[in-house]
Amino acid sequence: MSRIPNPARDVGQDIRDARRALGWSQTELANRALVSRPTIARVETGSNISTGTLEKVVKALGKHLRITDRS
Repeated sequence: MSRIPNPARDVGQDIRDARRALGWSQTELANRALVSRPTIARVETGSNISTGTLEKVVKALGKHLRITDRS
């Protein structure tokens, strides 16, 4: 059985990679994005990501959202 693609998981991995590249903990990113640490954990695993939360997290990382086709 093949897995259904989950673009949110890919976005979450990109966010985790960006956070780690800055040397930040999930708590540090949460504080900078004005969200909770469990919210960062959910974002990084690709579960339950609202666009508002995603925007806060991406902005805190100093990044911009860009949609690309990964297929």
